[in-house]
Amino acid sequence: MERKIEIFQCEGMSIEYSIIGKGEPILVLHGGHSNCYEEFGYKHLVENGFSLITPSRAGYGRTSKAVGESLAVACTHYAKLLHQLNIEKVHVLAISAGGPSGLYFAANYPELVSTLTLQSAVTKKWLTPKDLTYQAARILFNPKTERLTWGLIAWMNNLFPRFIFRQMFPSFSKLNYREAGDIKQSDVEAIRRMNNRQRSGEGFFIDIKQANEIKRDHLRKISCPTLILHSQYDGSVSLEHPHYAHQHIPSSTLYLLETWGHLIWLGHSSTMTDEKMMQFLKENEVEIKAL
Repeated sequence: MERKIEIFQCEGMSIEYSIIGKGEPILVLHGGHSNCYEEFGYKHLVENGFSLITPSRAGYGRTSKAVGESLAVACTHYAKLLHQLNIEKVHVLAISAGGPSGLYFAANYPELVSTLTLQSAVTKKWLTPKDLTYQAARILFNPKTERLTWGLIAWMNNLFPRFIFRQMFPSFSKLNYREAGDIKQSDVEAIRRMNNRQRSGEGFFIDIKQANEIKRDHLRKISCPTLILHSQYDGSVSLEHPHYAHQHIPSSTLYLLETWGHLIWLGHSSTMTDEKMMQFLKENEVEIKAL
């Protein structure tokens, strides 16, 4: 897939973004530790006639930390980026820790949003200082140490891909490794590639802060059709999140998937992720504007 990378300058701040494919535009708000080089789920969408615009969210990649002062500031800049690209309306795809950004954008810019899809998404208060995951993250993904952390993970993963996959598996799934069934070699390779592109920058701690900014009223304001896709075995973002979103977003549909965990694009049941997504988008087409 050919990926075009650009920098959008606005009010003294920078937003790095990528564009892949041609066709109906999808604004992708990537998950934690990611950036505009994200890959999960892209191939199927591009092959089916969609264009994916992916800004590196605040503190990730070459996007300014200041963009993440609040969800309001970040989403204002996403709207300005769409205006710069001459895009009047998009599908919004919010993934994992990008969930709060997608929810806020859909709630406050309804004129720009045709549909909202939440994939394994955070939809309410998430990690707190009392959580062991939060405490570990303070050390491993601190902006001063995260480069070393990801460098070490990538190095080990390139040498021992299946071993590292097994070590990371419990962070993604509530299943044990044997319960997950026959793990495809393509899943192991996808995790290896992921660990070679992951970086936390300043972004991960901005994600934690912004998750606490999302309130019930934001979800209730969302008027566009909303699709919620979540694995019932997700070990990273609990099932409280999709159920909470479905309860409070008026025009929402929830599908709990049989995929082995948080990365719903992997595993033998991942075809259902693509099928549900494509059916939803085809039912809610937007007018194509040339980029």
